[in-house]
Amino acid sequence: MKHALLSAVFSLLFASGAALADDMPTYKLLMKEGRLFPETLEVPANTRFRLEVKNEGPGAAEFESLELKKELVLAPGVTRSLVFFPMKPGSYKFFDDFHPETGQGKIVAK
Repeated sequence: MKHALLSAVFSLLFASGAALADDMPTYKLLMKEGRLFPETLEVPANTRFRLEVKNEGPGAAEFESLELKKELVLAPGVTRSLVFFPMKPGSYKFFDDFHPETGQGKIVAK
């Protein structure tokens, strides 16, 4: 009986967590041939969000933000996501570590 009750509780917690994750705002970033599209992402301040990063370039790309302590390496054709905790209003830089000269961007939390 206890096992069945625990299973039910975990199922409800998992389902509610998945529902919350689905309600999370999602923003898209395209990395292609050393460029970022868009270069500026505007997100709501104090709100958790997901960033979906896609590498359409012929070589590897790396989303990196020293300020936000986030890093994500993508092979060609790969799409992956990062979840960001609520940010205070401001501007936060990120870059493509494989193309630092041309792959510069920022997230602006308003």
